[in-house]
Amino acid sequence: MVQGGTETFVVGSKSFTAVAINTAAKAGQWIKTKLGDINHVGTKFSTQDLVTEVDKGSEKLIRNLIMTHFPNHSILGEEGVEPGPEASVKALQEMSDEEYLWIVDPIDGTTNFVHGFPFYSVSIALAHKGEVIVGVVYDPSRDELFVAEKGKGAYMHGRKTEVSEDDTLLTSLIATGFPADRDGALPINLKGVVALSPKVRNIRVAGSAALHLAYVAAGRLSGFWEIGLNAWDIAAGALLIQESGGHVTDTEGKPYHLGVRNILASNGRIHEEFQRELASAEATGL
Repeated sequence: MVQGGTETFVVGSKSFTAVAINTAAKAGQWIKTKLGDINHVGTKFSTQDLVTEVDKGSEKLIRNLIMTHFPNHSILGEEGVEPGPEASVKALQEMSDEEYLWIVDPIDGTTNFVHGFPFYSVSIALAHKGEVIVGVVYDPSRDELFVAEKGKGAYMHGRKTEVSEDDTLLTSLIATGFPADRDGALPINLKGVVALSPKVRNIRVAGSAALHLAYVAAGRLSGFWEIGLNAWDIAAGALLIQESGGHVTDTEGKPYHLGVRNILASNGRIHEEFQRELASAEATGL
Protein backbone atom coordinates (compact mmCIF):
# COMPACT_ATOMS: atom_id res chain seq x y z
CA MET A 1 0.00 0.00 0.00
CA VAL A 2 1.32 3.40 -1.00
CA GLN A 3 0.58 6.59 0.84
CA GLY A 4 -0.36 9.64 -1.19
CA GLY A 5 1.89 12.61 -1.76
CA THR A 6 5.59 13.15 -1.25
CA GLU A 7 5.33 14.46 2.30
CA THR A 8 3.30 13.46 5.32
CA PHE A 9 2.10 15.20 8.44
CA VAL A 10 4.43 14.23 11.27
CA VAL A 11 4.91 14.76 14.94
CA GLY A 12 8.50 14.05 15.86
CA SER A 13 9.48 11.23 13.51
CA LYS A 14 6.03 9.62 13.37
CA SER A 15 3.83 10.14 10.33
CA PHE A 16 0.13 10.65 11.03
CA THR A 17 -0.73 9.35 7.58
CA ALA A 18 1.43 6.25 7.84
CA VAL A 19 -0.17 5.35 11.18
CA ALA A 20 -3.67 5.92 9.76
CA ILE A 21 -2.91 3.73 6.74
CA ASN A 22 -1.33 0.94 8.77
CA THR A 23 -4.13 1.01 11.35
CA ALA A 24 -6.96 0.95 8.79
CA ALA A 25 -5.30 -1.87 6.84
CA LYS A 26 -4.73 -4.02 9.93
CA ALA A 27 -8.27 -3.46 11.19
CA GLY A 28 -9.73 -4.19 7.76
CA GLN A 29 -7.84 -7.41 7.31
CA TRP A 30 -8.82 -8.55 10.80
CA ILE A 31 -12.47 -7.74 10.08
CA LYS A 32 -12.30 -9.80 6.90
CA THR A 33 -11.17 -12.86 8.87
CA LYS A 34 -14.37 -12.60 10.94
CA LEU A 35 -16.77 -12.84 8.00
CA GLY A 36 -19.28 -15.59 8.77
CA ASP A 37 -17.92 -15.90 12.32
CA ILE A 38 -20.18 -13.52 14.25
CA ASN A 39 -21.34 -14.77 17.64
CA HIS A 40 -23.78 -12.01 18.52
CA VAL A 41 -25.63 -9.27 16.63
CA GLY A 42 -27.07 -6.51 18.80
CA THR A 43 -29.02 -3.35 18.07
CA LYS A 44 -28.36 0.22 19.13
CA PHE A 45 -30.56 3.16 18.15
CA SER A 46 -33.05 1.07 16.15
CA THR A 47 -33.54 -2.48 14.92
CA GLN A 48 -31.71 -1.46 11.75
CA ASP A 49 -28.73 -0.03 13.65
CA LEU A 50 -26.61 -3.11 14.26
CA VAL A 51 -23.49 -3.76 16.30
CA THR A 52 -21.37 -6.89 16.66
CA GLU A 53 -18.39 -7.99 18.70
CA VAL A 54 -16.38 -7.43 15.52
CA ASP A 55 -17.21 -3.69 15.51
CA LYS A 56 -16.05 -3.46 19.12
CA GLY A 57 -12.95 -5.57 18.46
CA SER A 58 -12.02 -3.46 15.46
CA GLU A 59 -12.35 -0.24 17.42
CA LYS A 60 -10.23 -1.65 20.26
CA LEU A 61 -7.53 -2.67 17.77
CA ILE A 62 -7.61 0.79 16.16
CA ARG A 63 -7.45 2.57 19.51
CA ASN A 64 -4.53 0.46 20.69
CA LEU A 65 -2.52 1.07 17.50
CA ILE A 66 -3.12 4.82 17.50
CA MET A 67 -2.39 5.23 21.21
CA THR A 68 0.82 3.26 20.85
CA HIS A 69 2.14 5.96 18.52
CA PHE A 70 0.29 9.02 19.85
CA PRO A 71 -0.59 8.46 23.53
CA ASN A 72 -1.49 12.13 24.05
CA HIS A 73 -4.04 12.24 21.23
CA SER A 74 -7.80 11.80 21.71
CA ILE A 75 -10.06 9.34 19.89
CA LEU A 76 -13.75 9.64 19.03
CA GLY A 77 -14.98 6.22 17.97
CA GLU A 78 -18.49 5.11 17.13
CA GLU A 79 -18.53 2.21 19.59
CA GLY A 80 -17.44 4.42 22.46
CA VAL A 81 -20.52 6.65 22.11
CA GLU A 82 -24.03 5.94 23.36
CA PRO A 83 -26.59 5.26 20.60
CA GLY A 84 -28.71 8.04 19.11
CA PRO A 85 -28.13 11.42 17.46
CA GLU A 86 -28.17 13.44 20.70
CA ALA A 87 -25.38 11.33 22.21
CA SER A 88 -23.33 11.64 19.01
CA VAL A 89 -23.63 15.42 18.99
CA LYS A 90 -22.73 15.62 22.70
CA ALA A 91 -19.68 13.33 22.29
CA LEU A 92 -18.29 15.49 19.48
CA GLN A 93 -18.93 18.70 21.43
CA GLU A 94 -17.09 17.32 24.46
CA MET A 95 -14.01 16.68 22.32
CA SER A 96 -14.19 19.83 20.19
CA ASP A 97 -11.29 21.50 22.02
CA GLU A 98 -8.85 18.62 21.59
CA GLU A 99 -5.73 19.57 19.62
CA TYR A 100 -5.47 16.19 17.88
CA LEU A 101 -8.65 14.15 17.54
CA TRP A 102 -8.85 10.83 15.70
CA ILE A 103 -12.36 10.14 14.39
CA VAL A 104 -13.00 6.45 13.83
CA ASP A 105 -15.69 4.22 12.37
CA PRO A 106 -14.42 0.67 12.95
CA ILE A 107 -16.91 -0.85 10.48
CA ASP A 108 -18.95 1.52 8.35
CA GLY A 109 -21.60 -0.75 6.90
CA THR A 110 -22.14 -3.20 9.76
CA THR A 111 -25.45 -4.41 8.31
CA ASN A 112 -23.67 -5.34 5.08
CA PHE A 113 -20.93 -7.09 7.04
CA VAL A 114 -23.46 -9.11 9.05
CA HIS A 115 -25.19 -10.27 5.87
CA GLY A 116 -21.96 -10.98 3.99
CA PHE A 117 -22.63 -8.18 1.48
CA PRO A 118 -19.15 -6.97 0.48
CA PHE A 119 -19.58 -3.21 0.81
CA TYR A 120 -18.23 -2.02 4.14
CA SER A 121 -15.17 -0.08 5.22
CA VAL A 122 -12.90 1.20 7.95
CA SER A 123 -12.88 5.00 8.21
CA ILE A 124 -10.15 6.88 10.09
CA ALA A 125 -9.67 10.66 10.13
CA LEU A 126 -7.39 12.94 12.11
CA ALA A 127 -8.50 16.47 12.97
CA HIS A 128 -6.09 19.15 14.16
CA LYS A 129 -7.88 21.91 16.10
CA GLY A 130 -11.16 20.94 14.47
CA GLU A 131 -9.88 20.69 10.88
CA VAL A 132 -9.47 17.28 9.24
CA ILE A 133 -5.88 16.90 8.01
CA VAL A 134 -5.73 13.16 7.26
CA GLY A 135 -8.44 10.84 5.98
CA VAL A 136 -8.27 7.12 5.21
CA VAL A 137 -11.05 4.82 4.03
CA TYR A 138 -10.17 1.15 3.54
CA ASP A 139 -12.34 -1.42 1.77
CA PRO A 140 -11.09 -4.86 2.85
CA SER A 141 -13.33 -6.72 0.37
CA ARG A 142 -11.53 -5.15 -2.60
CA ASP A 143 -8.28 -4.24 -0.82
CA GLU A 144 -8.79 -0.62 -1.89
CA LEU A 145 -7.20 2.06 0.25
CA PHE A 146 -8.21 5.70 -0.19
CA VAL A 147 -5.89 8.27 1.42
CA ALA A 148 -6.00 12.06 1.65
CA GLU A 149 -3.80 14.67 3.27
CA LYS A 150 -4.92 18.26 3.66
CA GLY A 151 -3.46 20.32 0.82
CA LYS A 152 -1.60 17.38 -0.72
CA GLY A 153 -4.20 15.53 -2.75
CA ALA A 154 -5.96 12.19 -2.45
CA TYR A 155 -4.82 8.80 -3.67
CA MET A 156 -5.98 5.24 -4.12
CA HIS A 157 -3.01 2.86 -3.96
CA GLY A 158 -0.68 5.65 -4.98
CA ARG A 159 -2.73 6.86 -7.95
CA LYS A 160 -4.21 10.34 -7.62
CA THR A 161 -8.00 10.34 -7.41
CA GLU A 162 -10.12 12.89 -9.26
CA VAL A 163 -13.84 13.55 -9.18
CA SER A 164 -16.05 12.86 -12.20
CA GLU A 165 -16.62 15.34 -15.02
CA ASP A 166 -20.42 15.06 -15.08
CA ASP A 167 -21.87 18.54 -15.24
CA THR A 168 -25.59 17.82 -14.89
CA LEU A 169 -27.67 15.64 -12.60
CA LEU A 170 -29.13 13.95 -15.66
CA THR A 171 -25.78 12.34 -16.51
CA SER A 172 -24.84 11.61 -12.90
CA LEU A 173 -24.79 8.41 -10.87
CA ILE A 174 -25.35 9.43 -7.26
CA ALA A 175 -25.81 7.64 -3.95
CA THR A 176 -27.54 7.97 -0.62
CA GLY A 177 -28.37 5.86 2.42
CA PHE A 178 -31.41 4.74 4.37
CA PRO A 179 -30.87 6.20 7.88
CA ALA A 180 -31.32 4.06 10.98
CA ASP A 181 -33.49 6.86 12.41
CA ARG A 182 -36.72 5.50 10.94
CA ASP A 183 -38.98 8.25 12.34
CA GLY A 184 -36.83 11.33 11.77
CA ALA A 185 -34.12 11.15 9.13
CA LEU A 186 -35.46 8.35 6.94
CA PRO A 187 -38.68 10.03 5.73
CA ILE A 188 -36.70 13.16 4.82
CA ASN A 189 -34.12 11.16 2.91
CA LEU A 190 -36.87 9.31 1.06
CA LYS A 191 -38.31 12.65 -0.09
CA GLY A 192 -34.93 13.28 -1.72
CA VAL A 193 -34.91 9.85 -3.35
CA VAL A 194 -38.36 10.41 -4.86
CA ALA A 195 -37.46 13.89 -6.12
CA LEU A 196 -34.06 13.01 -7.54
CA SER A 197 -34.75 9.59 -9.05
CA PRO A 198 -36.26 10.93 -12.30
CA LYS A 199 -33.60 13.64 -12.61
CA VAL A 200 -30.40 11.58 -12.40
CA ARG A 201 -28.95 8.69 -14.35
CA ASN A 202 -29.52 6.47 -11.32
CA ILE A 203 -29.22 6.25 -7.55
CA ARG A 204 -27.27 3.69 -5.55
CA VAL A 205 -27.87 2.77 -1.91
CA ALA A 206 -25.08 0.37 -1.00
CA GLY A 207 -24.86 0.87 2.76
CA SER A 208 -21.54 2.52 3.66
CA ALA A 209 -21.47 6.33 3.70
CA ALA A 210 -17.67 6.41 4.04
CA LEU A 211 -17.21 4.19 0.99
CA HIS A 212 -19.79 6.14 -1.01
CA LEU A 213 -17.84 9.31 -0.25
CA ALA A 214 -14.60 7.62 -1.33
CA TYR A 215 -16.34 6.66 -4.57
CA VAL A 216 -17.25 10.32 -5.18
CA ALA A 217 -13.58 11.19 -4.69
CA ALA A 218 -12.55 8.49 -7.16
CA GLY A 219 -15.06 9.59 -9.80
CA ARG A 220 -17.19 6.43 -9.54
CA LEU A 221 -20.10 8.48 -8.23
CA SER A 222 -20.80 12.14 -8.98
CA GLY A 223 -22.62 12.86 -5.73
CA PHE A 224 -23.81 11.60 -2.36
CA TRP A 225 -26.21 12.92 0.26
CA GLU A 226 -27.70 11.61 3.46
CA ILE A 227 -29.59 12.95 6.45
CA GLY A 228 -28.55 12.22 10.04
CA LEU A 229 -24.99 10.93 9.73
CA ASN A 230 -22.24 11.28 12.35
CA ALA A 231 -18.74 12.74 12.28
CA TRP A 232 -17.17 9.27 12.01
CA ASP A 233 -19.24 8.47 8.92
CA ILE A 234 -18.15 11.60 7.07
CA ALA A 235 -14.81 13.06 8.23
CA ALA A 236 -12.36 10.93 6.23
CA GLY A 237 -14.53 10.80 3.10
CA ALA A 238 -15.10 14.55 3.09
CA LEU A 239 -11.36 15.20 2.96
CA LEU A 240 -10.96 12.61 0.19
CA ILE A 241 -13.50 14.51 -1.93
CA GLN A 242 -12.09 17.95 -1.20
CA GLU A 243 -8.58 16.80 -2.08
CA SER A 244 -9.87 15.18 -5.29
CA GLY A 245 -11.37 18.44 -6.55
CA GLY A 246 -14.94 17.99 -5.29
CA HIS A 247 -17.19 19.96 -2.99
CA VAL A 248 -18.68 19.11 0.42
CA THR A 249 -21.33 21.11 2.29
CA ASP A 250 -24.35 20.44 4.42
CA THR A 251 -27.61 19.85 2.57
CA GLU A 252 -28.45 23.56 2.77
CA GLY A 253 -25.21 24.44 1.01
CA LYS A 254 -23.38 25.72 4.10
CA PRO A 255 -19.67 24.87 4.56
CA TYR A 256 -18.76 21.46 5.92
CA HIS A 257 -17.42 21.11 9.45
CA LEU A 258 -17.17 18.18 11.87
CA GLY A 259 -20.59 18.88 13.36
CA VAL A 260 -22.45 18.51 10.03
CA ARG A 261 -24.93 15.63 10.12
CA ASN A 262 -26.85 16.26 6.87
CA ILE A 263 -24.21 15.88 4.18
CA LEU A 264 -24.13 16.86 0.51
CA ALA A 265 -21.03 15.91 -1.46
CA SER A 266 -20.37 16.10 -5.17
CA ASN A 267 -17.85 16.58 -7.94
CA GLY A 268 -18.57 20.31 -7.59
CA ARG A 269 -20.02 20.66 -11.08
CA ILE A 270 -23.47 19.41 -10.10
CA HIS A 271 -23.46 20.75 -6.55
CA GLU A 272 -25.71 23.76 -6.99
CA GLU A 273 -28.30 21.83 -9.00
CA PHE A 274 -28.13 18.93 -6.53
CA GLN A 275 -28.71 21.21 -3.54
CA ARG A 276 -31.51 23.05 -5.29
CA GLU A 277 -33.42 19.83 -5.98
CA LEU A 278 -33.12 18.70 -2.35
CA ALA A 279 -34.33 22.09 -1.15
CA SER A 280 -37.30 22.03 -3.55
CA ALA A 281 -38.26 18.59 -2.18
CA GLU A 282 -37.96 19.84 1.42
CA ALA A 283 -35.38 17.10 1.90
CA THR A 284 -32.51 19.05 3.46
CA GLY A 285 -32.93 18.03 7.09
CA LEU A 286 -34.83 17.91 10.35
